[in-house]
Amino acid sequence: MSENRKFVMGRRSFLAAGTAFVGAPALAQDINSEATTEVERDITETVRRNTSSFRTMRWEPYFDNLKNGAILVDITSRALHYWGEDGTYKLYPSSVPLTEDLTRRGRTKVIRKVEGPSWRPTPAMRKRNPEWPEFVGPGPDNPLGTHALYLSWTYYRIHGTHDTRKIGRRSSNGCVGLYNEHIAELFELAKIGTQVLLI
Repeated sequence: MSENRKFVMGRRSFLAAGTAFVGAPALAQDINSEATTEVERDITETVRRNTSSFRTMRWEPYFDNLKNGAILVDITSRALHYWGEDGTYKLYPSSVPLTEDLTRRGRTKVIRKVEGPSWRPTPAMRKRNPEWPEFVGPGPDNPLGTHALYLSWTYYRIHGTHDTRKIGRRSSNGCVGLYNEHIAELFELAKIGTQVLLI
C-alpha cells in the first residue's frame, strides 16, 4: 500500500462522527433555566427522538363539529392543533405543564382574548415561588408574551412567551405556551367560544 494513500471518510463514519456534535447547542443554555424547564439529558447519552409524534391530525376523532373553530393540545407531543370552520388547519409547537400534577386535561373553551396581557401569579405559584412579583404588566418581562387566550378553566391560558427555550418542553405552571409569532396568528384565528381540548 502506498504511504500517500488519502483517507476517505465513508457515509457511515461521517454520520457516526457527526452525532457527537448534535447536542452541542445545549451546552450554551443558561443553567439557571433548570428551575423553570425540564432538565435536558446528558448529551453523551444516546437519546431516541420521537419526531413522528409532531404530525398533522384530523379533528373528527376529537370534536363533533368545527363551529367557532377547534383547538386540540396534545400534551405528549407538545403540539397545538387548530381547525377553523373554513377548513383552515394550523400546527404549532408548544410548551406544556412542568409536572403531571400541574397538567389538566379535558374540554374547555376560549372565553376572552387579550393582546398585551398582564400577569399575576396564582396563589399556588406564589406559595411555591414567594420571590415572584405579584403583578407584571405587558412587555418583554411578561410570562404571557404578546397575546393570551383565556380559557373557561380558572388560571388556564394559551399564551405566548418571550423565553423561546420553553417551547417544546415541559416548562409551564399549567398553561400552554407558543412562540409569540404563533400566538399572534392563533389569536387572529380563534374566536370567543372556540372549543379547546387538552389530551
